[in-house]
Amino acid sequence: MSSATAQPRSEPTTWLTRGAHDRLRAELDQLIAARPAMSAEINARREEGDLKENGGYHAAKEEQGKAEARIRQLSDLLGGAEVGDPPDHAEEAALGTVVTVRFVGDDDTEKFLLGSREIGGTTDLTVYSPESALGTAIMGKKVGETVIYPAPNGKVEVEIVDLEIFRI
Repeated sequence: MSSATAQPRSEPTTWLTRGAHDRLRAELDQLIAARPAMSAEINARREEGDLKENGGYHAAKEEQGKAEARIRQLSDLLGGAEVGDPPDHAEEAALGTVVTVRFVGDDDTEKFLLGSREIGGTTDLTVYSPESALGTAIMGKKVGETVIYPAPNGKVEVEIVDLEIFRI
């Protein structure tokens, strides 16, 4: 096997509407365009004297760090995004799927995103990793299937009630 073989993406595809994509792209472009001004601000604050006691310098560096983190987040998100209208329902539980489960023996349901923390920052849904006990149990399962997974208080049985494609 050659080391040049392409590796599949480990992150789910994120579907963005055209409007959401354009809004996020504009934010990214604005942050990138602001880099020279941030650097100039840091240089100006550096000239004010001793860096150990220079609050303006430290505040400017902190803002730069936040902006760079957001640039990385947006770049990663937009780099793996599909623009358009995804299908409403997924065929099986996979990365990037919003899963609704019903706890067997109870009428309570729980809706969550099967994905990563990075993508979880874009939603109010609880995010379960595919490596978690529940995530591992439901990966590849379809609506109507029931799975049992280990939990701290014993084994838990859930039925998959609905599967949707995650959208931002």
